[in-house]
Amino acid sequence: MKTAADPALAADAFRVLSDPTRLLILERLRGGERCVCDLMDLLDAAQSRLSFHLRVLKEAGMVSDRRDGRWVYYTLIPGALDEAGEFLHHLTTAPPFPLAPTEGGCCE
Repeated sequence: MKTAADPALAADAFRVLSDPTRLLILERLRGGERCVCDLMDLLDAAQSRLSFHLRVLKEAGMVSDRRDGRWVYYTLIPGALDEAGEFLHHLTTAPPFPLAPTEGGCCE
């Protein structure tokens, strides 16, 4: 049973989330599935640039895709951002670790 979010998993998520374009993509996908052509229009992004960011999000397990004819549709995977959210929640609500007194003190 896990008691707090895993900092290593949260750090991986934060690396993926550290790009404004990827954050905008996730924001647009909150409302449901979107065709890549819609994302290109909404973000005013070239297809190659958008494909790169979508691939990063897909490899991180944050979005899934499905092909329908010549178009690809993307969806936010439910729970994909939970680890990062749990870690941020933990940072803002958990009591701080007590500082152990050191003999001789490090700052003396």
